[in-house]
Amino acid sequence: MDQQELHREMTAWRQDLHAHPEFGFEEKRTAAFVADKLRAFGLEVAEGVGGTGVVGTLTRGGGNRAIALRADMDALRIPEEGTAAYRSRTPGVMHACGHDGHTAMLLGAAKLLAGEGGFDGTVRFIFQPAEEWGRGALAMLDDGLLERFPFEEIFGLHNMPGLPIGHFETRIGPVMSAEDNFEIVLSGLGGHAARPHAGQETLVAACALVVNLQTIVSRRLSPADIGVVSVRELITDGTRNALPGLARILGDCRSFRPEVSAAIEQEMRRIAEGTAQAYNVAAEVTYTREFVPLINDAALVDEALAAARTVLADDAVGIAAEPMTASEDLARFLAEVPGCFAFLGNGNSAPLHNPSYDFNDEGLLHGARFHAAIVRRRLAVG
Repeated sequence: MDQQELHREMTAWRQDLHAHPEFGFEEKRTAAFVADKLRAFGLEVAEGVGGTGVVGTLTRGGGNRAIALRADMDALRIPEEGTAAYRSRTPGVMHACGHDGHTAMLLGAAKLLAGEGGFDGTVRFIFQPAEEWGRGALAMLDDGLLERFPFEEIFGLHNMPGLPIGHFETRIGPVMSAEDNFEIVLSGLGGHAARPHAGQETLVAACALVVNLQTIVSRRLSPADIGVVSVRELITDGTRNALPGLARILGDCRSFRPEVSAAIEQEMRRIAEGTAQAYNVAAEVTYTREFVPLINDAALVDEALAAARTVLADDAVGIAAEPMTASEDLARFLAEVPGCFAFLGNGNSAPLHNPSYDFNDEGLLHGARFHAAIVRRRLAVG
């Protein structure tokens, strides 16, 4: 197969997807685009898996093993500031994390493997919805993904700004953290801004609580454990001349072990209750667990590194120095089967989740070739 022609095709696909971003579980156009391409390549295709997910199946030879490759399809509710001709045509939504590129790379791998073969067994091409808010993988699993399309291991790629184009990194063990979300509601009695003593205003209590929450990691967790507690929003019902009687504090927490997550929640509830009591208001804490930690299988990390070295320069393939405290929904699949999640260089682009971010099309062929290489290694002929 002419790889330069494949690269031109993938670039066109990626830019089309970028121009038509869709939020999680709304990826109807994207899913139809993916399904049409997979059918054109000769794959068996199932649509509507877990809502808007798509699974393509490709079998060659008589081998009875099956592995999976996964890409995410959803965009973010961020208004795009890019100026490219293919910039988002959907107001307030953009591909700010490169899922358009991930989808195009996996489509390219499907076309490459369908046209050239070179493996013995079955490949599942999983196009997942709603990765960004940690619901798509569970939806596909709840829809019987593993029973309907069984596979023994799974691999995924994510682009990484700051890592040079053509470079590849992964690591054994913890790679991405769990993500917990919290909301703390402080309730008191609002009143006139000139008479704070006559009510139970909540803004000062909320400000104190935001500061007090910072002691969870610095004073309540072991220095040997990784933990992050971040307040994202502080919202009150106050206005000019009126002190608030209600304040909402929202944020998220990151960790790599369930024991750390439990300790963060316990300390948060204790601190919220104590701070509220000190300021004579009431506190209600809602704490949810959205993402689980992503843990790479040691043997499959070695396999992924070996596959990457067959398509990329040897000195461009390496071990990531440390885990990341961002979260990734592929972790739900890795809780069911072993696998490996890896990072592919996106060059000097804007950061992920930035309104000026854009996937670098120069990385598309590298991703497609890695996907094909890991299939041919794990489902080797003979």
